This record gives sequence, C-alpha cells and structure tokens, in this order.
Amino acid sequence: MLAKRLVPGDEIRVIAPSMSMAVVKGKQVELAVSRLERLGFKVTFGRNINSHDEFFSTSIEERITDLHEAFANQNVKAILTAIGGYNANQLLKNIDFQLIADNPKIFCGYSDITAIQLAICKKTGLITYSGPHFSSFGMKHGFEYTLEYFLKAVTNDAPFEIEPSQFWSNDPWYVEQENRKFVNNNGYIVIHEGEASGRLIGGNLCTMNLLQGTEFFPSLKNSILFIEDDEETHAQSFDRDLQSLLHLRDATEIAAVLIGRFQESSQITEAALRKIIASKEELQGIPVIANVNFGHVHPFATLPIGAHAYVKAWAEDIEITIEQNE
Repeated sequence: MLAKRLVPGDEIRVIAPSMSMAVVKGKQVELAVSRLERLGFKVTFGRNINSHDEFFSTSIEERITDLHEAFANQNVKAILTAIGGYNANQLLKNIDFQLIADNPKIFCGYSDITAIQLAICKKTGLITYSGPHFSSFGMKHGFEYTLEYFLKAVTNDAPFEIEPSQFWSNDPWYVEQENRKFVNNNGYIVIHEGEASGRLIGGNLCTMNLLQGTEFFPSLKNSILFIEDDEETHAQSFDRDLQSLLHLRDATEIAAVLIGRFQESSQITEAALRKIIASKEELQGIPVIANVNFGHVHPFATLPIGAHAYVKAWAEDIEITIEQNE
C-alpha cells in the first residue's frame, strides 16, 4: 500500500513517538520549519510533542494520542518524527493499525522509529520511509543530498537510483552548526558480488532485533535487507546482532544486504566488516554492499520500507534502484 505523493500545500504533522522534541534546539526547529515551508508544505505539531519526563520522553498515552490524531486527520498528508530515542517499541501494543490502514500516509523517520515502521509494514502493508526526522531538516550545512532523496521518495512515482554522496560527516552537527567536518566519499564497498531484486525491509539493526519473536516483525523472505547502527555499536555487537537476525527462519531467503556507513566511533573497519560477513553462511552467494548512504552518518537517502528494489553489485558496476511501487 503506497500513500499519496506529497504536493505543495500539503500539511506535514510532526510527532514525537520516542524522544521528546524538547531536546531539539529552538534555532534548529525554526530552520526545519522554514525549509519545509519554502518547499510549499504546511507544518503542524502534535499536541504532546514537547512534553517530557525524566527520560526525556513522555507517556505511552500521550505519544499514542499524537500518532493516532496525525493518521486520523484528513488534512495531514505526511508524518515526520521529531527525533529518535530508545522507547518507540513501547507503543506497539497500543497502536490502532486499522486506523493506519484506513488512512495511509507518508510516515518518515529512522533509528528507533524502525520499531514502528516495521510494525506498520507487518500489520498493514503500508510503505513507510526510513529517512530524515523533522529535526534533520534543521541541519544548516550539508543537507542537500538528504533533501534531494527525501523528495525523490515522497513526491514522485518514478524509480530512482541511490548513488553515493560526494562527501559524508558524522560530527555532532546539532551541537555546532558552523564548525563542520566533511570527508570525501570513496563510494560503496562490494563485499559479495551478484544481482538481486526484492522488497526493502530494514532500518536500525538493534531496534529490529527488539521485534524478534513478536507479531510485529515482517517476513525477510525475498527481501533486500538494509541495516545500520549508531555509535553505540562496535564490531562484536554488530556481529552478534546480525547473527541473531540471521537465525530467523526466513533469513535464508534474503535476496541481498545493504549496510549503512558506520560512524567513526564504532571503529568498524572494512577489514572487520568483511570478516564478519564472511562468517555468515546465510549470506553466502548473495550480493552484499556496504558504506551505503543511510543511517546515522550524514547525508543519507530515504528508503521506502516495503517497496521493491533492485541491486547490482559488481566490482565496477554497482546499482541500487528503488521502484516506486507496492
């Protein structure tokens, strides 16, 4: 199920289903609103978006209220999450998935929001978007690639290819907007060669694993699995988290794997990553591409969870094409 494409004049609702937007700086909020309004969109906010407790989140009831109101409101055409966090999975048992199925909308965010996105995918079949938070739109410099791919994913029906960005950065831009460090991007890394097509399923790896054994985890059969993790991961934790995912019964039917670029503090080198992938019998014989532009390193592309994709992974010929279909 594919939600209607965004057009100028559409209303975008911002909600905080994980961490409160109270942690986002005022200037960052102003820039995000201004950037979206310059694109022709109207920005509105959930009523509880700035509420917070000692964990800088808020009650399940308040977060569910904002989520349900956003989907139920006929004026709202897209929903952006304010920011990630740690506790989005608290909401899953309380979500009215029939409401979402009856009111399909663009729903975009990443990191911890993966829990809600995969649950929506499993329960409704609605394509959601692993892409920028509302707070991401408050990035002053180096946002062009992220914006380009967000618009490709949510405003048109044409297939698009995810090409490497010219540069990347994992500095804490939300702390210091002007003193940025950008590094030239050497492109993707082909770990296993091959070609495949399938349904995009994935997001933040450690969040995905929170859903194992629950009713909220979508099938990995015939999937293009895309995974990433943040600075809290390292080679050993990534290895075991990936292995845990691959123990799932239908993991043997994964068609290809895309791995998002790691943050520098993770210290996962290309050599370490190759060794980890080589140890996975389940991934032998299928294409695996690393250093792809998604996850916690900026800039990043928007990936439609549940949509079909085509992957070509040869040493001198790499292609990741997103089909804009159900």
